[in-house]
Amino acid sequence: MPAPRQAQIADAPERSTLPAGRNLLFLREEELRLAQDLLFFGYRDFTAGADEILAGMNMGRAHHRVLHFVGRRPGITVGDLLGILAITKQSLGRVLTPLIEDGYVVQAPGRADRRQRLLTLTDKGAALERRLFDRQRETLMRAYREAGPAAVEGFRRVMRGLMGDQARTAFDMLEDPPAP
Repeated sequence: MPAPRQAQIADAPERSTLPAGRNLLFLREEELRLAQDLLFFGYRDFTAGADEILAGMNMGRAHHRVLHFVGRRPGITVGDLLGILAITKQSLGRVLTPLIEDGYVVQAPGRADRRQRLLTLTDKGAALERRLFDRQRETLMRAYREAGPAAVEGFRRVMRGLMGDQARTAFDMLEDPPAP
């Protein structure tokens, strides 16, 4: 007879076929722990391919985040990037300086305020960001196809619900087109 935890793991595929929204009015601790497990395992496997590419270049997830957000918002200020990443200037410097020195990111003074530092990916940086995205795109596309449109919308709502006010503001900024 399998141990209780093994039985739960063996039941996981069966659980995933249950309709979304079952008993969600009365979320029990086990449902919340299952959600936490899904986030941990999903994130681990979602980032694995990009992590492998980055490790071969002596980079990590912090570099990936900078490449991603600078790529999403060319000309982003260092201050806005700090807000999105919710890290200190010192932490950003440890990641950004090598990206600039190695030719992945270029830094320019602001047009209106020369004290601002505007960040943009170089062609080399854009190619790396694209390579990382392509590695993760397949995982997202497969998951979205398997889940269907209603689940994708539900996922977006849940992820937005997990965000605090600062993250929502940063997310909304990324979704709005940049000012000319």
